[in-house]
Amino acid sequence: MGQGHRLSSEYRYQQLEQWLLRGIEEQRWRLGERLPSIRALCKEHGLSKATVQHALQRLEAQGLLEARPKAGYFVSLQPRTVRQPQSRVSIEAPRPVNVSELLLDIMRRSAAFDLIPEFRAGDLPAGILALNRSIGRALRRQRGEDYLYYDEPAGDAGLREQLSLHLARRGWAAVPEQLCITSGCQHALFLALQACCKRGDVVAVESPGFYGVLQLLEQLELQVVEVPTSPDTGMDMAALEEVLARWPVRACIVSPAFATPSGALMPLESRQQLLALAEQHDLAVIEDDIYADTALGALPDPLKALDRNERVILCSSFSKSLSRDLRLGWVAGARWHQRILHLKLVSQLASSRYLQQGVAEFIQDGSFATHLRRQRHELRDRRDRLIAFLQAWSTELRVSVPAGGLAVWVELPEGVDTLASYPKALEQGVVITPGPLFSVSGQFSNCLRLSFAHPWDERRTRALNQLPELLLRG
Repeated sequence: MGQGHRLSSEYRYQQLEQWLLRGIEEQRWRLGERLPSIRALCKEHGLSKATVQHALQRLEAQGLLEARPKAGYFVSLQPRTVRQPQSRVSIEAPRPVNVSELLLDIMRRSAAFDLIPEFRAGDLPAGILALNRSIGRALRRQRGEDYLYYDEPAGDAGLREQLSLHLARRGWAAVPEQLCITSGCQHALFLALQACCKRGDVVAVESPGFYGVLQLLEQLELQVVEVPTSPDTGMDMAALEEVLARWPVRACIVSPAFATPSGALMPLESRQQLLALAEQHDLAVIEDDIYADTALGALPDPLKALDRNERVILCSSFSKSLSRDLRLGWVAGARWHQRILHLKLVSQLASSRYLQQGVAEFIQDGSFATHLRRQRHELRDRRDRLIAFLQAWSTELRVSVPAGGLAVWVELPEGVDTLASYPKALEQGVVITPGPLFSVSGQFSNCLRLSFAHPWDERRTRALNQLPELLLRG
């Protein structure tokens, strides 16, 4: 149907629906782009507002459009049209961890979640501006000799109160006494592992899984056994059951909400099976909950909400949902909580009081919730644009479609070696995160993690467009 063509009176909403559908299929409006406004569609096609809204709502119900308040309708990703990764890790005996020097190189370049290996100045987002104001007010409220005293090891009571309310809204009725403030999620995970494991113990991890956990296991001289995961449902419970039957596993580290690198969301049935296995095998479950607040839809309940036997140690921070520079996290230590408080005291002593108070105010006045709502739309748009870029490649790919988190997991054709491509990409000013970094067994050589944490500006788009040449024809 051409520009300005008037629709017939019969089934007018259906004709408009078909016209919009063809426009999406022909990429007149690409993934993540905004459709013409309701007013514009009414004028162009001579339709009532109710008729146009009905057609748009039918497309939204099919998952083709997303309605954004005060912004309009946007072309939405259709997960069913994206081929999901299928690579599976084989179950191997526990082994010590030896973290790759390549990971340290990526971290030194501050590019773990970026294709560009340097910082660039830009305007601060509204949420960060509001956070800075809250922290500034907390600093100005310091009086007398406050600066001469340490905070209590558990952390600021006001921040723990706000965190407990935030967790309660997600389904876990936490109280401040169950929480301890840490210097980020990595610190929380470190305390959790120290509290429930000793040198030489076996720890089960997701594979592919978070390389930061592998770093901690190496430092603590723990052994690791890798458990296969699915990009849809996370850790394979049947595989975990097999692992627990074969080896004396002391702890299991999982990310039920949007595990990196795949972005998997563990379903309720798997969560219940995990807790049953933990009880059967006397297992500590360490929940890495750091990505939950990046949810593109409703915030998922923490696994901790199902914990009836004090076996789940919940760890998280603000670094993925708010600011990497904040370095504030928290841990709920379950039956190991007193041990964790002691370890916090001897390893960090205390956290910054005014920083905690500023963040507590930021949460209390609703600024954090506002930030998360804004971030949800931004991340969805960036994810969809990234997947649209990848689908345009001339080779067949498998790509995860996470409902949260900051990255997708890309499976390239067999024979592609992302590890070998790293130095070639670096020569072109592009930093990739090869798949083998997410395993201790050297698997996933034809995979990589790609982040959508940053806006797709000209530099990142150019770097992304270089990848087919670097990875597939290098």
